[in-house]
This record gives sequence, structure tokens and C-alpha cells, in this order.
Amino acid sequence: MKRSEINAIIRENIDFIKRMNFNLPPFAYFTPEEWSKKGHEYDEIRKNMLGWDVTDYGHGDFRNIGLFLFTIRNGNIADKQGKPYAEKLLISDEDQYSPMHFHHNKMEDIINRGGGNLIVEVYNATDDDRLADTDVTVHLDGHTATVPAGTKLRLAPGESITLPQRQYHAFWAEKGHGKVLIGEVSMVNDDNTDNRFYEAQGRFPAIEEDESPIYLLCNEYPEAE
Repeated sequence: MKRSEINAIIRENIDFIKRMNFNLPPFAYFTPEEWSKKGHEYDEIRKNMLGWDVTDYGHGDFRNIGLFLFTIRNGNIADKQGKPYAEKLLISDEDQYSPMHFHHNKMEDIINRGGGNLIVEVYNATDDDRLADTDVTVHLDGHTATVPAGTKLRLAPGESITLPQRQYHAFWAEKGHGKVLIGEVSMVNDDNTDNRFYEAQGRFPAIEEDESPIYLLCNEYPEAE
């Protein structure tokens, strides 16, 4: 992805977040120059990869296959005394596909915080990590139900789904209803080791530096001196 595209996506989604009356923490707006002067007192942000995250999953087609994320809080699987939970803000545009995947260790709730409708497609995983054709048990705001493999669940604003470990899921905002502000509340998040995509995907984009970043992404922070 070009840096100019990432900058534009961040600006666009800051506007959407504000329209949805959601406020990001102060570190969201630290500039690259400010980050170069931040000491070890901000190492929790660095090591737990908090902050901005824009991915096209390596496809080079963000508007159709991609996701915008901001990690608000997170623990670290290497720190057993740290936070055992994480919280993210995600934004999915209409028909913008977030590819089929599961998490080995993380259970998560995906919550429609507002905007349009969120479509979530679910499958069980086989022992060899294929898509199973078995019925899927889903947990929707305290209601447990059984649905056929590949069911596309529609979450209206305020509704949520709990996704256990090894349950395949893909999601996107339903066409014709606008983009969706998504909340994710989960166990500790580790994007380097815990994601199992059904088809191989890139997680963090290769970036062409055609302009300066307005904000650093969560995997770009300089180490403290």
C-alpha cells in the first residue's frame, strides 16, 4: 500500500469515529516526531502493538479486501502478569471483505457499535484446519443457537457474536447500509502468531513511502533510547 493511501484511510476513519461519538485515547494522535522522543514509559504501547492498523491482507485492493483497526488496549502473551484481555475498534466498509480465519488461542466478541449492518459468515474447523460442513453453535448476545455451516449472520447496531477459538469467521459491512463501527473485546491479541487464515494472507502491508506518515502504525514505533 502507498503511505498516501494509508494516511487518507486514517483521516477518513477518524472523521467516521468522531461522527459515531467515539473518542480515541491520547496516544492515537502522537506524531512520528513525538514518538521519536517517547521514552520507556510508553513501552506498553510498543510491545503490545496498540494503535493504528490498516491492512489490505497483501492483496493491494483495500476497498474490497481490507480492514481498518485501532487497538485500544492489549496484554502480551509473554507477560503472564499483564492484562489478560484486549479491546479493538474496527471499521468495515460496504462489501469490504475481511478474509476467513480463526484464532488458535483468542476468544473474542465482535460487536456492531453503530453504522450499518455487519455480516459474519461462520464455519467450524476440521482437525486439519479445513472448513467443516457441520452445524455451527453460535452465541449471540446471550442466546445460543445452531446454524448450518457457512451461515451469514446479520448483526444490526448493538448486536454481537462470541467467536470461540478455532471457529472460522469472515465479515463485511452489508451493501446499501453504510460502513460499520465494530468493537472487539477479547482475550490477549497476538497478530504475529494467533491468526490462521483459511487461504494464505499477508497481515501487515508492505508500504511504499510516497509521503510522510501522519501517524505511525502499530508495528512501526521506534524503540525508546
